[in-house]
Amino acid sequence: MRSQHTLGWALCLAIATLCLTISLGAAQNPPSKSAPLAHELAQTLDQAKLEHIAARDPQDPTRFIGAMYFPGLQLVVVAGNYSVPVLLNEKLINHNYKDVYIDLSSASERGTRFSVEDLHADGLPLTKPKEGPPDAVEKGNERLVFDFDWKKAKLSEDEYMKKITAADEEYAKLLTVLLAEAKKLPAPTK
Repeated sequence: MRSQHTLGWALCLAIATLCLTISLGAAQNPPSKSAPLAHELAQTLDQAKLEHIAARDPQDPTRFIGAMYFPGLQLVVVAGNYSVPVLLNEKLINHNYKDVYIDLSSASERGTRFSVEDLHADGLPLTKPKEGPPDAVEKGNERLVFDFDWKKAKLSEDEYMKKITAADEEYAKLLTVLLAEAKKLPAPTK
């Protein structure tokens, strides 16, 4: 009887240790902020039968955000300041999202440009993906590949992880603005 009691306590201790290990691992690797938003935007664009969406940044009237969506494959998002915002405002009013995306990709102010190559349209990972090519972010002239090879990026692990986390947060903000714009659109007619 005593050995069953000891076995029961040992089992409880093992389960508690496992739960603590899992929770500590989750605390060290917080979930991606952009993942649920990218998934929701992809679904919204699928339902609206859209391949492009764009919006003005509500916090900066000279900054715009545009996205090109390849259903089930990729989401490419670009944001930046535009020297003649009135031109992009007119395109937004007319829902010419593709033109806004093209203008931002080619003519936005380079130093203010932030672009994301989100393969699978599933957000930016905060841990190394198991397979497939990595996502990438470009801010100004700096490119950050989400391959989790900080040595190749010539960064310390801590610096690399800070950049990854900051990129995920910025991408989540952009997706939030694009999602709000996409939800304003009327449902497609059948």
